[in-house]
Amino acid sequence: MWIISFWIFPVISACMWLAMLAAMLGTWCVQGRPIYPSMESGQTIAYISDVGAQGLKPLFITGSVITVVFLDLSFISERWLRHAGQLVPNRGWFDKSCAIGSIFFSFAGAAGLILLSIFDTVNHSRLHGGFLAMFLVAYLVSAILICIEYLRLGIFYRSHHRVLFISFWIKAFFIVVEIALAIAFGVCGWHRPHRRNAAAVLEWVIALVFTFYVLSFIIDLLPSVRTRNHVPQGEKRIDTPRSDQPGMVYEEPLTQDSMGPNANTSANYYREPRSHHF
Repeated sequence: MWIISFWIFPVISACMWLAMLAAMLGTWCVQGRPIYPSMESGQTIAYISDVGAQGLKPLFITGSVITVVFLDLSFISERWLRHAGQLVPNRGWFDKSCAIGSIFFSFAGAAGLILLSIFDTVNHSRLHGGFLAMFLVAYLVSAILICIEYLRLGIFYRSHHRVLFISFWIKAFFIVVEIALAIAFGVCGWHRPHRRNAAAVLEWVIALVFTFYVLSFIIDLLPSVRTRNHVPQGEKRIDTPRSDQPGMVYEEPLTQDSMGPNANTSANYYREPRSHHF
């Protein structure tokens, strides 16, 4: 049984985001798909911002805040767990710089989403558009940086932790899809006024895809969980206890990728076991 740990952060974030979107879209449909004052001539499908600017603005703000707070906690947790050794550690300053940069841009994206929910499209249309761009661009840059980090980690730990490559490909897929959708959204929304409905549909799709990106962090944080039969990804694998070393466990190296063909595979190391789960 998995112990509740850091992986719960992206779960809360994704569930809040998805629940908010479902509530907003459902409310608009139940109300009979009304044409809001913020919608342009010929537009019959509401943007997320159109719905959020009406009676559901408190939900829009609250949902956005909870979503990005727990998503940013996921970024911070990933960095701390690598530093603490509960996930495989970074291999140098470049990896760490990418990790720190991804956290910085995730904060910028979080600020963009919160501000666009506050400065609604009815009363602050220009500011709203600017914060929307800030939200999208910042999280895309953050995703690119974390992909670079995971690619390097996956190459170094390729024989032991293929989950790093899995996470890399999921996030890379998100980047490609979101960039393609964002370009289509921009073309339909700004350059082709008669395609506002298509732009509105694309905005809802972009938001839905973002949910799966948030959920991808579960894959990153699950390996840090400690249970009776599982040791965190970054720690050494437990083999057998040593009777002559009370309080110690008998383990093998994390990886032998760089040890060469003459590595002694019987070499073992000792460490004191940790008792905490979080």
